[in-house]
Amino acid sequence: MKQNKDIIIIGAGPIGITCALECEKRQWDYKVLEKGALTNSLFNYPRNMTFFSTSEKLEIDAIPFISNQPKPTRNEALEYYRRVVTSNALNISLYENVKKIDKKENHFHIKTNKIEYTSKYVIIATGFYDIPNLLNIPGELLPKVTHYYKEAHNYALQDVVVVGASNSAVDAALEIWRKGGKVTMVIRGKQIGERVKYWVRPDIINRIKEGSITAFFDSEISEIHADSVVIKTNTKKITLSNDYVIALTGYLPDFDLLQHCGIKLSKDNKRIPEYTPETMESNINGLYLAGVICGGQETHKWFIENSRIHAKKIAQAIANRL
Repeated sequence: MKQNKDIIIIGAGPIGITCALECEKRQWDYKVLEKGALTNSLFNYPRNMTFFSTSEKLEIDAIPFISNQPKPTRNEALEYYRRVVTSNALNISLYENVKKIDKKENHFHIKTNKIEYTSKYVIIATGFYDIPNLLNIPGELLPKVTHYYKEAHNYALQDVVVVGASNSAVDAALEIWRKGGKVTMVIRGKQIGERVKYWVRPDIINRIKEGSITAFFDSEISEIHADSVVIKTNTKKITLSNDYVIALTGYLPDFDLLQHCGIKLSKDNKRIPEYTPETMESNINGLYLAGVICGGQETHKWFIENSRIHAKKIAQAIANRL
């Protein structure tokens, strides 16, 4: 089967949804393809997560986002974006994974796990949360190891190692400790991350100081075993009894998809894709980038509140060609 569309949008996160809204306003023939659930990255956030941003900064297309507190929760965000999609009857196909994008003459050919599409334009807004930044150490594939954290209950009364010092790692460590887990943090740097939410950072620092949570700074896990972990510090190796490892060491954009499309990446370790800031068009004519994927490895550079504008830039660029 084949479908012809004017525009294919890859990714149904907040920015992909914003791009769809711009297409909907102009009555363009578009379709959004999402390999997981609606707003899949947000869905995979911890269940009790609170955003750093206030609700108005998470709004898209000036549609009000009303939350109980100034900083909304994950569940409130899921409800908001879901209602935006359903109320505007956006054309989104979920659980449809893009396998390949080729450009032949003036059209793109997009092959998914379901069918094939042709389109004049493609917008990639895939975010970065689906591909974990692996530790690449022995034992990382054991069932006790996860790169995502949902909730604390199943870690009660367990020896848990949390790897990392970002917002997600700190939230996990505090929640698990408060549910009765024995928590050890393994942190490469010398301190808790500076970008950790300002109302949470003092909490974790104090829990470490008082000894409620153990932290190894300037350290990393070198091995994971069924009932233990090996931690490498500057001076020695330490073996600890362990039930679970939660490795929250960050996530990566889908660089393979970008490179298979022919998009150029910077040659430094940032791997920033090539695009024109005024239009968000990549080095491939008719292929646009939106959202956090524009930052390459610098996944902290773009987020919802400062990349919403990408959708309008792309829509205007496409309108100028029609």
